[in-house]
Amino acid sequence: MFGKTRTFVQKITRILGYIGMFFVIPMMLLTSADATGRDLFSRPVRGAFELNGLVLSVFVLLGLAYAQQMKDHVRVTMVLERLPERLSAAINIFTTLLCMFIVAIMCWQGIIVGFESSSVTDMLRVPQLPFRLLVSVGGLFLFLEFFFDLADYTRRFLA
Repeated sequence: MFGKTRTFVQKITRILGYIGMFFVIPMMLLTSADATGRDLFSRPVRGAFELNGLVLSVFVLLGLAYAQQMKDHVRVTMVLERLPERLSAAINIFTTLLCMFIVAIMCWQGIIVGFESSSVTDMLRVPQLPFRLLVSVGGLFLFLEFFFDLADYTRRFLA
């Protein structure tokens, strides 16, 4: 059952990552249009800075768990590679638990701050609630990816 759950969560994580990646294209086009409009016509795109900030939050928050799943986050393994397997696994267990603790706080506070605030962006008046709730959505899937890594490290530690 754990395998099916892991497969399902990782499939959702990949989908969220792809959604986040898709948002890079409009952000790139908007930035190009804004720079071109500002430099050639002295008319920047109205609200481009705000929209890029919102799109960047979607890209980053939906991509965190996918990056963890692909093991693309920065890690310093120079020391861990030279340690015995069990000690390396124990250190990985500790750091993964620490990451899970931090991400759990991020999810919890994301929900609280998301629902407490009814603010909108300054220029375009875009509601910030959906973007603030993405902190919890992205954090939840990041937490689950850390949980799967924790299971792998624990299995390696006990072997």
